[in-house]
Amino acid sequence: GRELGVYHLGINSELDSADGKKYGLGSSAAVTVATVKALCQFYHLPMDKNKLFKLAAIAHLSVQGNGSLGDIAASVYGGWIAYHSFDRQWLHLQQAQSSLSDLLTMPWPDLKIELLTPPVALRLMIGWTGSPASTSHLVDKVALVKAKQRSEYQTFLKASKACLKRMITGFHHSDLHVIQTELRTNRQLLQKLGDFSHVTIETPLLQRMIQLAESAGAAAKTSGAGGGDCGIVLIDQTIDPRPLLTAWAHDGIAQLNLNVHTVQDTVLPNS
Repeated sequence: GRELGVYHLGINSELDSADGKKYGLGSSAAVTVATVKALCQFYHLPMDKNKLFKLAAIAHLSVQGNGSLGDIAASVYGGWIAYHSFDRQWLHLQQAQSSLSDLLTMPWPDLKIELLTPPVALRLMIGWTGSPASTSHLVDKVALVKAKQRSEYQTFLKASKACLKRMITGFHHSDLHVIQTELRTNRQLLQKLGDFSHVTIETPLLQRMIQLAESAGAAAKTSGAGGGDCGIVLIDQTIDPRPLLTAWAHDGIAQLNLNVHTVQDTVLPNS
C-alpha cells in the first residue's frame, strides 16, 4: 500500500576475497536479506524476523528457483540454528491465491527454526579452498538424478533426517562428541549422494582439508552444496589448532577468520 519511491541502493560486502573470488558463505542470501530489510525500512514497513525470513525466501525463490533457504534463515536469525525447510509446493500454490501480506502472516507448513546453544568446548573453524562453486547449479544436477533414482534419494533423505535429529539432540545435551559423530555421518551421506548422482560434492582439495582436520582430532565436512568453496570443522577448544592451520596453509587452504553471530532472545516460527 505504499507509493513507489526513488532510491539508490549500494551494496558493500566482505563476502569475497581481495581478488574477487567468492568465499561460499551464502552471499546471495545475505544480500537478499539485507536488501529486503533496507527496502522495508525505506518504505516504513513494520517487519519482524519471521516476516523478514518469509519475504526474503519468496524473493530468493523467485530469482534462483531452488535451494533449502537455510542460508536465508541463517542471515535473518543469526547464531546456531536447526532449520527445517517449508513445503515448497504449498507456497507455490498459495502464492496464486493469497496476497503477499497474508502469506507473511500465515504459518508455513513444515517450517521449523530453532535456536541452538553450542557446547562450551566447541570451536568452529572454516577452511577455504579458493575454488568458487555454484550452489544452484549443483542442486539442479542432483534434482535431475532425484527423478531417475527416487529410491536411493529417499533413502538419503531418511538417513539425513535421522542424522540431523541426533545432532540437534547433541546440541540440547551440550555433547560435542555426538555433534562431531553426526557431522561425520552427514559427510558420509553426502558422499553417497555424490556417488549415485555423479555430482562432485568433495573436490580433491576439500577432501584434503577434511583429512587434515580429522587427523587433528576434529570432525569436518563440506559447507553448503560442496563442489568447492569452504569446509567446516568442529574441534574441541582444548586442542591447539595451530598445527592444523600450518598443514592447511602448506596445501593452499586458507582459514577464514569468522565467528558465529551471538543472538539475543528472538521469537522463531513454528518452534
